[in-house]
Amino acid sequence: MIFIHIKILVADDSPLTRKILKTLIESDNRFKVIGMARDGIEAIKKTNELNPDVILMDIKMPSMDGLTALQYILEKNIPVIVISSLGEKHSVIAYEALELGAFDYIPKISDLYYLKDKLLKRLYAAYLFSISENAKKKFFEEKSKKSYKSEENKVKTSISNTDYFAVAIGISTGGPRTIYDVLPKLPANLNAAIFLVQHIPSQFTKTYTERLDANCELKVVEAEENMEIKPGYVYVGRGGYHLKLRNGLESINIFLSKTPKHLFIPSVDVMMNSVLEIYGKKTIGILMTGMGDDGANAMVKIKEAGGYTIAESKETAVVFGMPAEAIKRKGVNKILPSYNIAEEIIKKVGLQNGNR
Repeated sequence: MIFIHIKILVADDSPLTRKILKTLIESDNRFKVIGMARDGIEAIKKTNELNPDVILMDIKMPSMDGLTALQYILEKNIPVIVISSLGEKHSVIAYEALELGAFDYIPKISDLYYLKDKLLKRLYAAYLFSISENAKKKFFEEKSKKSYKSEENKVKTSISNTDYFAVAIGISTGGPRTIYDVLPKLPANLNAAIFLVQHIPSQFTKTYTERLDANCELKVVEAEENMEIKPGYVYVGRGGYHLKLRNGLESINIFLSKTPKHLFIPSVDVMMNSVLEIYGKKTIGILMTGMGDDGANAMVKIKEAGGYTIAESKETAVVFGMPAEAIKRKGVNKILPSYNIAEEIIKKVGLQNGNR
Protein backbone atom coordinates (compact mmCIF):
# COMPACT_ATOMS: atom_id res chain seq x y z
CA MET A 1 0.00 0.00 0.00
CA ILE A 2 1.29 3.46 -0.92
CA PHE A 3 0.87 6.16 1.71
CA ILE A 4 0.22 9.74 0.66
CA HIS A 5 1.84 11.37 3.71
CA ILE A 6 -0.29 14.49 3.69
CA LYS A 7 1.56 17.30 5.48
CA ILE A 8 -0.41 19.03 8.24
CA LEU A 9 0.44 22.17 10.23
CA VAL A 10 -1.39 22.56 13.57
CA ALA A 11 -1.78 26.03 15.12
CA ASP A 12 -3.21 26.32 18.63
CA ASP A 13 -2.07 28.19 21.73
CA SER A 14 -2.68 25.21 24.05
CA PRO A 15 0.23 22.71 24.27
CA LEU A 16 -2.19 19.97 25.38
CA THR A 17 -4.55 20.63 22.48
CA ARG A 18 -1.67 20.57 19.99
CA LYS A 19 -0.49 17.24 21.43
CA ILE A 20 -3.98 15.68 21.25
CA LEU A 21 -4.60 16.93 17.71
CA LYS A 22 -1.23 15.55 16.59
CA THR A 23 -2.12 12.15 18.08
CA LEU A 24 -5.54 12.12 16.40
CA ILE A 25 -4.19 13.19 13.02
CA GLU A 26 -1.30 10.74 12.96
CA SER A 27 -3.56 7.85 13.99
CA ASP A 28 -4.27 7.78 10.25
CA ASN A 29 -1.02 6.92 8.48
CA ARG A 30 -1.92 9.07 5.48
CA PHE A 31 -1.17 12.17 7.56
CA LYS A 32 1.99 13.62 9.08
CA VAL A 33 2.04 16.64 11.37
CA ILE A 34 5.13 18.47 10.11
CA GLY A 35 4.89 21.45 12.44
CA MET A 36 2.99 23.08 15.29
CA ALA A 37 2.47 26.79 15.98
CA ARG A 38 1.52 28.61 19.19
CA ASP A 39 0.04 31.73 17.62
CA GLY A 40 -0.78 33.39 14.33
CA ILE A 41 2.69 34.83 13.80
CA GLU A 42 4.31 31.42 14.20
CA ALA A 43 1.65 29.87 11.97
CA ILE A 44 2.56 32.24 9.12
CA LYS A 45 6.27 31.64 9.64
CA LYS A 46 5.95 27.85 9.64
CA THR A 47 3.62 27.95 6.65
CA ASN A 48 6.32 29.73 4.67
CA GLU A 49 9.06 27.39 5.92
CA LEU A 50 7.29 24.02 5.74
CA ASN A 51 4.75 24.46 2.93
CA PRO A 52 2.07 22.20 4.46
CA ASP A 53 -0.73 20.65 2.42
CA VAL A 54 -3.42 21.62 4.95
CA ILE A 55 -3.45 23.87 8.04
CA LEU A 56 -5.60 23.20 11.12
CA MET A 57 -5.84 26.44 13.07
CA ASP A 58 -7.57 27.81 16.16
CA ILE A 59 -8.97 31.33 16.11
CA LYS A 60 -8.28 32.66 19.58
CA MET A 61 -4.50 32.81 19.94
CA PRO A 62 -2.11 35.37 21.50
CA SER A 63 0.17 37.80 19.59
CA MET A 64 -1.79 37.33 16.36
CA ASP A 65 -5.19 35.64 16.24
CA GLY A 66 -6.14 32.99 13.70
CA LEU A 67 -8.44 35.31 11.76
CA THR A 68 -5.60 37.74 11.03
CA ALA A 69 -3.17 34.93 10.23
CA LEU A 70 -5.72 33.38 7.89
CA GLN A 71 -5.65 36.40 5.60
CA TYR A 72 -1.90 36.03 5.09
CA ILE A 73 -1.98 32.26 4.72
CA LEU A 74 -4.75 32.21 2.12
CA GLU A 75 -2.48 34.13 -0.25
CA LYS A 76 -0.43 30.93 -0.53
CA ASN A 77 -3.50 28.94 -1.65
CA ILE A 78 -3.19 26.44 1.19
CA PRO A 79 -6.56 25.23 2.57
CA VAL A 80 -7.18 26.17 6.20
CA ILE A 81 -9.59 24.36 8.48
CA VAL A 82 -10.64 26.47 11.45
CA ILE A 83 -11.15 24.71 14.77
CA SER A 84 -12.57 26.72 17.64
CA SER A 85 -14.97 26.73 20.56
CA LEU A 86 -18.56 27.78 19.97
CA GLY A 87 -19.04 30.62 22.42
CA GLU A 88 -21.28 33.38 21.12
CA LYS A 89 -18.36 35.70 20.37
CA HIS A 90 -16.24 32.99 18.77
CA SER A 91 -19.07 31.74 16.57
CA VAL A 92 -19.24 35.14 14.87
CA ILE A 93 -15.46 35.21 14.38
CA ALA A 94 -15.47 31.63 13.09
CA TYR A 95 -18.13 32.58 10.57
CA GLU A 96 -15.94 35.48 9.45
CA ALA A 97 -13.16 32.95 8.82
CA LEU A 98 -15.44 30.98 6.50
CA GLU A 99 -16.46 34.20 4.78
CA LEU A 100 -12.81 35.10 4.22
CA GLY A 101 -12.14 31.76 2.59
CA ALA A 102 -11.34 29.13 5.21
CA PHE A 103 -11.99 25.71 3.70
CA ASP A 104 -14.13 24.47 6.59
CA TYR A 105 -14.94 24.81 10.27
CA ILE A 106 -14.85 22.22 13.05
CA PRO A 107 -16.31 23.08 16.48
CA LYS A 108 -13.85 22.42 19.29
CA ILE A 109 -15.44 20.35 22.07
CA SER A 110 -14.11 19.45 25.51
CA ASP A 111 -13.22 15.89 24.54
CA LEU A 112 -11.28 16.22 21.30
CA TYR A 113 -11.12 12.46 20.79
CA TYR A 114 -14.77 12.53 19.70
CA LEU A 115 -13.70 14.69 16.77
CA LYS A 116 -11.39 12.07 15.27
CA ASP A 117 -13.57 10.81 12.40
CA LYS A 118 -14.81 14.27 11.45
CA LEU A 119 -11.32 15.73 11.69
CA LEU A 120 -9.70 13.11 9.45
CA LYS A 121 -12.51 13.34 6.90
CA ARG A 122 -12.25 17.13 6.65
CA LEU A 123 -8.45 17.11 6.45
CA TYR A 124 -8.52 14.65 3.57
CA ALA A 125 -11.22 16.62 1.74
CA ALA A 126 -9.14 19.79 2.12
CA TYR A 127 -6.09 17.97 0.77
CA LEU A 128 -8.01 16.74 -2.28
CA PHE A 129 -9.19 20.27 -2.92
CA SER A 130 -5.59 21.45 -2.95
CA ILE A 131 -4.37 18.94 -5.54
CA SER A 132 -5.43 17.76 -8.97
CA GLU A 133 -8.94 17.95 -10.38
CA ASN A 134 -8.70 14.23 -11.24
CA ALA A 135 -8.14 13.28 -7.60
CA LYS A 136 -11.07 15.40 -6.50
CA LYS A 137 -13.31 13.87 -9.15
CA LYS A 138 -12.38 10.31 -8.13
CA PHE A 139 -12.97 11.04 -4.44
CA PHE A 140 -16.43 12.45 -4.91
CA GLU A 141 -17.47 9.79 -7.42
CA GLU A 142 -16.54 7.09 -4.91
CA LYS A 143 -18.23 8.96 -2.08
CA SER A 144 -21.72 8.21 -3.37
CA LYS A 145 -22.52 4.77 -4.82
CA LYS A 146 -26.29 5.15 -4.56
CA SER A 147 -28.32 3.78 -7.46
CA TYR A 148 -30.78 6.16 -9.00
CA LYS A 149 -34.09 5.40 -10.68
CA SER A 150 -35.99 8.38 -11.99
CA GLU A 151 -39.38 6.72 -11.60
CA GLU A 152 -38.85 6.32 -7.86
CA ASN A 153 -38.03 9.98 -7.42
CA LYS A 154 -41.02 11.54 -9.13
CA VAL A 155 -43.29 13.62 -6.90
CA LYS A 156 -46.76 15.01 -7.21
CA THR A 157 -46.68 18.78 -7.35
CA SER A 158 -49.37 21.38 -6.99
CA ILE A 159 -48.71 24.29 -9.29
CA SER A 160 -48.81 27.45 -7.22
CA ASN A 161 -51.32 30.08 -8.29
CA THR A 162 -48.76 32.79 -7.48
CA ASP A 163 -47.44 35.01 -10.24
CA TYR A 164 -43.88 34.77 -8.93
CA PHE A 165 -41.24 32.02 -8.92
CA ALA A 166 -39.43 30.14 -6.15
CA VAL A 167 -35.65 29.83 -6.26
CA ALA A 168 -34.30 27.04 -4.05
CA ILE A 169 -30.54 27.23 -3.41
CA GLY A 170 -28.44 24.56 -1.70
CA ILE A 171 -24.81 25.21 -0.77
CA SER A 172 -22.23 23.84 1.66
CA THR A 173 -18.42 23.90 1.94
CA GLY A 174 -17.13 27.21 0.59
CA GLY A 175 -20.64 28.63 0.58
CA PRO A 176 -20.31 31.56 3.00
CA ARG A 177 -18.00 33.26 0.53
CA THR A 178 -19.31 31.88 -2.79
CA ILE A 179 -22.91 32.92 -2.14
CA TYR A 180 -21.75 36.54 -2.49
CA ASP A 181 -21.23 35.83 -6.18
CA VAL A 182 -25.00 35.38 -6.46
CA LEU A 183 -27.33 37.05 -3.96
CA PRO A 184 -25.90 40.62 -3.95
CA LYS A 185 -26.29 40.71 -7.74
CA LEU A 186 -30.06 40.15 -7.58
CA PRO A 187 -32.36 43.22 -7.64
CA ALA A 188 -34.89 44.03 -4.89
CA ASN A 189 -37.78 43.65 -7.34
CA LEU A 190 -36.85 40.13 -8.41
CA ASN A 191 -39.98 38.20 -9.34
CA ALA A 192 -39.15 35.35 -7.00
CA ALA A 193 -38.89 34.29 -3.39
CA ILE A 194 -35.55 32.65 -2.60
CA PHE A 195 -35.07 29.74 -0.19
CA LEU A 196 -31.50 29.14 0.92
CA VAL A 197 -30.04 26.19 2.80
CA GLN A 198 -26.38 26.55 3.76
CA HIS A 199 -24.75 23.67 5.63
CA ILE A 200 -23.31 25.58 8.56
CA PRO A 201 -23.27 25.15 12.36
CA SER A 202 -26.55 26.33 13.88
CA GLN A 203 -24.76 29.02 15.88
CA PHE A 204 -23.80 30.76 12.64
CA THR A 205 -27.10 31.09 10.80
CA LYS A 206 -28.13 34.34 12.51
CA THR A 207 -24.81 36.01 11.69
CA TYR A 208 -24.86 34.54 8.19
CA THR A 209 -28.32 36.01 7.57
CA GLU A 210 -27.45 39.43 8.97
CA ARG A 211 -24.30 39.71 6.83
CA LEU A 212 -26.19 38.77 3.69
CA ASP A 213 -28.99 41.21 4.43
CA ALA A 214 -26.47 44.03 4.83
CA ASN A 215 -24.96 43.26 1.42
CA CYS A 216 -28.06 42.48 -0.68
CA GLU A 217 -30.84 44.51 -2.28
CA LEU A 218 -33.20 41.65 -1.51
CA LYS A 219 -34.45 41.37 2.07
CA VAL A 220 -32.67 38.44 3.72
CA VAL A 221 -34.32 36.89 6.78
CA GLU A 222 -33.82 33.80 8.92
CA ALA A 223 -36.81 31.50 8.41
CA GLU A 224 -39.35 31.57 11.23
CA GLU A 225 -42.38 29.38 11.85
CA ASN A 226 -45.48 30.53 9.93
CA MET A 227 -43.61 33.39 8.22
CA GLU A 228 -45.52 34.48 5.09
CA ILE A 229 -43.65 34.06 1.80
CA LYS A 230 -43.23 37.11 -0.41
CA PRO A 231 -41.24 37.78 -3.59
CA GLY A 232 -38.14 39.89 -3.11
CA TYR A 233 -37.18 38.01 0.06
CA VAL A 234 -34.48 35.44 0.80
CA TYR A 235 -35.48 32.90 3.47
CA VAL A 236 -32.44 31.30 5.12
CA GLY A 237 -32.85 27.86 6.70
CA ARG A 238 -32.52 28.06 10.48
CA GLY A 239 -29.86 25.86 12.04
CA GLY A 240 -31.31 22.68 13.54
CA TYR A 241 -34.60 22.83 11.58
CA HIS A 242 -35.64 21.71 8.11
CA LEU A 243 -36.98 24.55 5.98
CA LYS A 244 -40.38 23.51 4.63
CA LEU A 245 -43.43 25.27 3.19
CA ARG A 246 -47.16 24.81 3.51
CA ASN A 247 -50.01 26.26 1.50
CA GLY A 248 -52.40 28.15 3.76
CA LEU A 249 -55.81 29.56 2.92
CA GLU A 250 -54.49 32.95 1.88
CA SER A 251 -50.71 32.61 1.74
CA ILE A 252 -47.75 30.26 1.54
CA ASN A 253 -45.97 29.99 4.89
CA ILE A 254 -42.77 28.68 6.44
CA PHE A 255 -42.99 25.38 8.30
CA LEU A 256 -39.99 24.48 10.50
CA SER A 257 -39.48 20.82 11.33
CA LYS A 258 -36.90 18.51 12.90
CA THR A 259 -38.06 15.59 10.76
CA PRO A 260 -37.15 13.63 8.71
CA LYS A 261 -33.87 12.49 10.22
CA HIS A 262 -31.03 13.55 7.95
CA LEU A 263 -27.27 13.99 7.99
CA PHE A 264 -27.89 17.71 7.56
CA ILE A 265 -30.59 19.73 9.31
CA PRO A 266 -31.57 21.80 7.43
CA SER A 267 -31.27 19.57 4.37
CA VAL A 268 -31.21 20.84 0.80
CA ASP A 269 -33.20 17.83 -0.43
CA VAL A 270 -35.95 18.38 2.14
CA MET A 271 -36.17 22.10 1.39
CA MET A 272 -36.18 21.67 -2.40
CA ASN A 273 -38.82 18.93 -2.28
CA SER A 274 -41.08 21.09 -0.14
CA VAL A 275 -40.66 24.10 -2.45
CA LEU A 276 -41.39 21.92 -5.48
CA GLU A 277 -44.61 20.59 -3.94
CA ILE A 278 -45.92 24.15 -3.65
CA TYR A 279 -44.49 25.91 -6.69
CA GLY A 280 -44.22 23.09 -9.23
CA LYS A 281 -43.00 24.32 -12.62
CA LYS A 282 -42.23 27.73 -11.11
CA THR A 283 -39.39 26.19 -9.10
CA ILE A 284 -35.76 27.05 -9.93
CA GLY A 285 -33.32 24.66 -8.23
CA ILE A 286 -29.69 25.69 -7.76
CA LEU A 287 -26.97 23.47 -6.29
CA MET A 288 -23.60 25.00 -5.50
CA THR A 289 -20.28 24.13 -3.88
CA GLY A 290 -20.27 21.43 -1.22
CA MET A 291 -19.30 17.92 -0.18
CA GLY A 292 -21.60 14.96 -0.67
CA ASP A 293 -24.89 14.75 -2.55
CA ASP A 294 -27.52 16.62 -0.52
CA GLY A 295 -29.92 18.19 -3.03
CA ALA A 296 -28.92 16.05 -6.02
CA ASN A 297 -32.06 13.89 -5.99
CA ALA A 298 -34.31 16.91 -5.49
CA MET A 299 -32.72 18.60 -8.50
CA VAL A 300 -33.74 15.62 -10.62
CA LYS A 301 -37.32 15.91 -9.35
CA ILE A 302 -37.45 19.64 -10.09
CA LYS A 303 -36.21 19.08 -13.64
CA GLU A 304 -38.62 16.20 -14.27
CA ALA A 305 -41.54 18.27 -12.95
CA GLY A 306 -40.85 21.00 -15.53
CA GLY A 307 -38.89 23.37 -13.33
CA TYR A 308 -35.42 24.67 -14.13
CA THR A 309 -32.13 23.63 -12.53
CA ILE A 310 -28.65 25.13 -12.37
CA ALA A 311 -25.44 23.56 -11.03
CA GLU A 312 -22.31 25.52 -10.19
CA SER A 313 -19.46 24.50 -12.47
CA LYS A 314 -16.18 22.90 -11.43
CA GLU A 315 -14.53 26.16 -12.50
CA THR A 316 -15.65 28.02 -9.36
CA ALA A 317 -16.88 25.35 -6.91
CA VAL A 318 -14.66 25.12 -3.83
CA VAL A 319 -15.72 21.48 -3.61
CA PHE A 320 -17.32 20.00 -6.73
CA GLY A 321 -19.36 17.41 -4.85
CA MET A 322 -23.05 18.36 -4.59
CA PRO A 323 -23.31 19.95 -8.05
CA ALA A 324 -21.35 17.08 -9.60
CA GLU A 325 -23.82 14.56 -8.15
CA ALA A 326 -26.77 16.47 -9.62
CA ILE A 327 -25.06 16.54 -13.01
CA LYS A 328 -24.23 12.82 -12.83
CA ARG A 329 -27.89 12.00 -12.07
CA LYS A 330 -29.02 14.12 -15.05
CA GLY A 331 -30.81 16.62 -12.86
CA VAL A 332 -29.32 19.80 -14.33
CA ASN A 333 -30.52 22.06 -17.14
CA LYS A 334 -27.52 24.40 -17.06
CA ILE A 335 -24.00 24.40 -15.59
CA LEU A 336 -22.59 27.83 -14.76
CA PRO A 337 -19.73 29.40 -12.80
CA SER A 338 -20.96 31.08 -9.62
CA TYR A 339 -20.53 34.60 -11.02
CA ASN A 340 -23.02 33.91 -13.87
CA ILE A 341 -25.79 32.33 -11.80
CA ALA A 342 -27.50 35.60 -10.79
CA GLU A 343 -27.85 36.65 -14.43
CA GLU A 344 -29.47 33.31 -15.27
CA ILE A 345 -31.92 33.65 -12.36
CA ILE A 346 -33.02 37.10 -13.54
CA LYS A 347 -33.38 35.81 -17.08
CA LYS A 348 -35.66 32.98 -15.94
CA VAL A 349 -37.87 34.72 -13.37
CA GLY A 350 -37.90 38.34 -14.51
CA LEU A 351 -38.74 41.35 -12.33
CA GLN A 352 -41.90 42.17 -10.42
CA ASN A 353 -42.79 44.99 -12.81
CA GLY A 354 -42.91 42.45 -15.64
CA ASN A 355 -39.57 43.28 -17.26
CA ARG A 356 -37.32 40.42 -18.28
